Amino acid sequence: MKLIVDGGSTKTDWGFFNEPDRLQVYKTQGINPCHQNSERIMEIVRTELLGPMTDIDCSGVTHVHYYGAGCATPTLCDAVRDILAGFFPNADITVDSDMLGAARALCCRSEGIACVLGTGSNSCLYNGRSIVDQVPSLGFILGDEGSSAALGRRLISDCLKRQLPEPICREFLERYDLAIDTILENVYRQPMPSRFIAGFAPFLSEKRNVPEIHKLLISCFSEFFTRNVINYHRPWLPVHFTGSLASSFATELTETADSLGMTIGTIAASPMEGLAAYHCS
Repeated sequence: MKLIVDGGSTKTDWGFFNEPDRLQVYKTQGINPCHQNSERIMEIVRTELLGPMTDIDCSGVTHVHYYGAGCATPTLCDAVRDILAGFFPNADITVDSDMLGAARALCCRSEGIACVLGTGSNSCLYNGRSIVDQVPSLGFILGDEGSSAALGRRLISDCLKRQLPEPICREFLERYDLAIDTILENVYRQPMPSRFIAGFAPFLSEKRNVPEIHKLLISCFSEFFTRNVINYHRPWLPVHFTGSLASSFATELTETADSLGMTIGTIAASPMEGLAAYHCS
């Protein structure tokens, strides 16, 4: 049995399968070795995965392909590999970045531009085998354009700075029981501020037909394309997306790409099925 792991900062999907069309997927909270120590990650696997996973024999897992947020250096990859080896003792384990996972899931063995839009954002140029160029994401503070965190940050800022219609601002702040003190506490004092801010993306989806919200969305997605995708200088290649946000705002992404002369390829909510096909091909 094989296991593919899509390890995001907000949620992690664990897909067990023998055949690519027979995935059995379990979900846990997000895993990111940049922000969580080994003990915390082991606790998540032990309690949230292995607790409910009563019909899977861990000793029967022969291959683990882990693609994770934060797996950007050999040291961090080794740390995650060591954790997984304790739970899947008979498996050949590989740990790579979530970006490589996205590229393999979206492009398989063809050249293309692969993008991730979720809590954070990232992109790369993929030659069908490996990543050959990558504009750095730079994370929540310096980058992550077009992500749920970026959209949520823009929504909060526009509301508090009176850039959106007053009824929209009032409804938003009342629905989430937000005041300036609450927002500043969660953004500047509490851990994982990007996760807090990213949680407001559903409000934007609900209000997407409000002209000012539509303009906000197109502006944020345009920033993602112009600060990331355009820099690969491959206007003839399709631009593929995976991630919950990309799936939710496929219409706005396509509109933005069209306005910039780019072609959208696949938009998938999760890379899991594509990765299963890749590792069985």
